[in-house]
Amino acid sequence: MIKVVIKTDESTKKITSIEVKGHSNKAPYGKDLVCAAVSAIITGGFNALQDKEYSFKLDEGHAYVKALDIPSDYDAVVLKTIQVQLQTIEEADKEFIKIEIL
Repeated sequence: MIKVVIKTDESTKKITSIEVKGHSNKAPYGKDLVCAAVSAIITGGFNALQDKEYSFKLDEGHAYVKALDIPSDYDAVVLKTIQVQLQTIEEADKEFIKIEIL
């Protein structure tokens, strides 16, 4: 199962970090559309961030981005878009991805 943890800043309500761990195991490696979709969302989303103040990790089975300062309005939209896209996958495949928002 893919586990996603999204943290937000209490005062601004902006997303400050997203961590994705695991594999869905819905299909054999290389044919798993859930993993492929999550990977595409995360990679594209991380590439769209414009602020330079982030800590990143992007490895097989583990992706992480943490804002070192409150994200700009632009980046806040990018991070929220990542969240909504992942939630769309979760709605369709609840047994393969779980999202926790803190």
